[in-house]
Amino acid sequence: MSRNTETVNAYLDGFRRNDHERILSCLTDDIEWTVFGAFHLTGKDAYDRAIDGPPGLIDPPRLEVVRMVEQDDVVMAELTGTVRRAEGGEMRMSMAEVFVMRDGKIAERRAWVVELKENDHR
Repeated sequence: MSRNTETVNAYLDGFRRNDHERILSCLTDDIEWTVFGAFHLTGKDAYDRAIDGPPGLIDPPRLEVVRMVEQDDVVMAELTGTVRRAEGGEMRMSMAEVFVMRDGKIAERRAWVVELKENDHR
């Protein structure tokens, strides 16, 4: 396993545990995070404030890697996830993530998150 893939796996493990310190240790200081259709932010301080997600969701999420591929300094991951809702029930998601790496750390995270309401594809 490459250093970049190890970093992404450590990062995902941090999200599974809601471990801000572990997550932030995987990032460059000038990290950029885009969730398409939702937000874009820059820097570790902004990232730290966004880790817990919206107030209607309860951390940590359950995340499963479907597949992960790497080319040069880019790691791409297909994920499935579930997170509990504060009002009860769960939100199920399918996600595509692009991690642009620099010196073994995540310099940019680009995410597409699709909520699944009916089944594994709708």
